[in-house]
Amino acid sequence: MTDTPSIRLFVDGALEADAAVQLERGQSHYLVNVMRQGVGARVLLFNGRDGEWLGEIAAADRKSAVISAVSRTRPQDAAPDVWLLFAPLKKDRTDFLVEKATELGVSRLVPVTTQHGRTARLNTDRLRATATEAAEQSRRLTVPEITEPAPLETVLGGWPGDRRLIFLDETGGGAPLAAVLGEGDEPLAFLIGPEGGFAPGELDALRNLTFSVAADLGPRILRAETAAAAALAIRQSVADLKRT
Repeated sequence: MTDTPSIRLFVDGALEADAAVQLERGQSHYLVNVMRQGVGARVLLFNGRDGEWLGEIAAADRKSAVISAVSRTRPQDAAPDVWLLFAPLKKDRTDFLVEKATELGVSRLVPVTTQHGRTARLNTDRLRATATEAAEQSRRLTVPEITEPAPLETVLGGWPGDRRLIFLDETGGGAPLAAVLGEGDEPLAFLIGPEGGFAPGELDALRNLTFSVAADLGPRILRAETAAAAALAIRQSVADLKRT
């Protein structure tokens, strides 16, 4: 069989030749009962450390499956060092934001609470599952880290000095995003405000930080999840151009 398998799974265990990988119960159910895959069927595996591996189902029943790693199909690459800070949205829209940010290569997702943002509790386990599924489907080799929600001022108070923060300023106080991006591969973070926008005091504080810069995405007011996807797509495009 030479066709590339369509099923990719993220696993925790080490991947090396002849390694036996025991799938989690949910993955086993998906593979055996939903996708109707049996012994001998091939899948792709990745763990964020060892690249992507071709695997073959060595044992399977209705509750468990074991994959034998056969050969590496892609080496581990260096993922972009890009964070996304965002104010939580309504459930489906937060899921959309996490899915698209994962597809666009974000390495860390940081939910932050703001003055005008929603205060509903986030289910970070569900968001991690969403990110994992998006990584599996988009062929990326890592799954982004998702932190627990924290106040914006707390996150900024512990900010690493070598990481630039670009906050999307819908008041028009920033330069076009493409103009403020650096070399494309530097440690970077984007901050997307809540549906009601940043409070004036928050904007003043952001503008006074030495590591932050304001940017905008054009003349229209975008939904937060749209702004996140647009900003990440622009960063990726600029980085690709600067590498050529």
